[in-house]
Amino acid sequence: MAQKKKTRPPAEVTDIILESISDGVFTVDHEWRITSFNRAAEEITGVPREEAIGRYCWEVFRANMCEGDCALRRSMQEGRSYVSSSTYIINSERRRIPISVSTAPLRNEAGEILGGVETFRDNTVVDELRRELSGSQRQGDMVSASHLMRRLFAILPQIAESDATVLIEGETGTGKELLARTVHELSPRRDRPFVAINCGALPDTLLESELFGYRAGAFTGAERDKPGYFSLAEGGTILLDEIGETSPAFQVKLLRVLEEREFQPLGGTRGERVNVRILAATNRDLEALVAEGTFRRDLFYRINVVRLELPPLRARREDIPLLVERFIGRMNRLRGRTVVGLESEVLARLMAHDFPGNIRELENIIEHGFILCTGERIGLHHLPANLQAPAAATLPAATTEPPDLRAVRAASEEEAIRAALERTNYNRLAAARELGMHKSTLFRKLKKLNLDLPPTDGRSRRIS
Repeated sequence: MAQKKKTRPPAEVTDIILESISDGVFTVDHEWRITSFNRAAEEITGVPREEAIGRYCWEVFRANMCEGDCALRRSMQEGRSYVSSSTYIINSERRRIPISVSTAPLRNEAGEILGGVETFRDNTVVDELRRELSGSQRQGDMVSASHLMRRLFAILPQIAESDATVLIEGETGTGKELLARTVHELSPRRDRPFVAINCGALPDTLLESELFGYRAGAFTGAERDKPGYFSLAEGGTILLDEIGETSPAFQVKLLRVLEEREFQPLGGTRGERVNVRILAATNRDLEALVAEGTFRRDLFYRINVVRLELPPLRARREDIPLLVERFIGRMNRLRGRTVVGLESEVLARLMAHDFPGNIRELENIIEHGFILCTGERIGLHHLPANLQAPAAATLPAATTEPPDLRAVRAASEEEAIRAALERTNYNRLAAARELGMHKSTLFRKLKKLNLDLPPTDGRSRRIS
């Protein structure tokens, strides 16, 4: 009996199906130009189909995946599908939309790859629910479950809407530049450039030419005019990072820019007007520098219109699991890996660590473990040597069975509480503040853990 020939559904039926589903679907050719764009894709991105078709996909989606490891590109190059990659896009209203993405090569009947197809789902509701359940909040690329950061997030939109100069203070590695970028992205200047320069990395003469530019003939080798960062940031925002490292002589030039909104390029004869918002960042105590006479008082008051202080990571330890999840997710996307997370004792060790290098140190630790990890979870033996030593509290011995989440969390919490008490010389109120919890919550946990504490109040007693 002759086999019945398989028939494809009519094109109209396929179109009806694509138009009725809630997932966005689009296709691209080998030049990365969009060739089809369904109704859900229009709704999620806010871009009409007639505007999307024919444009490069990265122009429409502006996804963080476009900047690094694009799943659609991998599908077309390797001829295989990728399922449920997490990323985000920027919609037509410039809102950040979290999405999950699945990609596949688009083939003809002969099996030749004609392009690629991508389906994506709006995860805004899921993402908001997850953050609500975890107690975390987000502003731009910053995410936190800390009450200290929540207070900062609450006032950030109003600060961003203004055009005031902002001074960002915080230890090295706390994310001062990321906070500055967030202020810029929330501001009316978001469509204009954001430019950051590390003032502490350059000597005065080079810093002046980098910020203000120079005219041809200003010095040997200056054959043509070169615009400085203030010119490049026109209409946008400039971050003067590590401003506390500048010399008093250079501070005079900065003061003129702040007061008159004007600068003079090296070798120039006339001042140039500038329309930029100025943000400054430092890991130094500027008030102490003013008292010492190494930082100009008038410049300090000019940049100290609004002051934002980023807490160190040791004061917001509840953010460590969130940051670890983010770092591992990004490394998975960039390197095509599927590392799931950390083994329980690793998280406990990180929760008890002081992190003198703050978030940057945590990221380096995770990257070190990620590189050495060959399985699904990063273990203690994947960490840098200084973190492999036994911590203050000992976790239950690891077994081959998956750890119970509550037991892991309890062990991690106990080690974090012990470490906080030791750092604060067993000052319960200070320890509670460092751990980001109310003092009554800490007392309740101490009672549950049945810990013996030293007689800081003149009496040796057991919490009961």
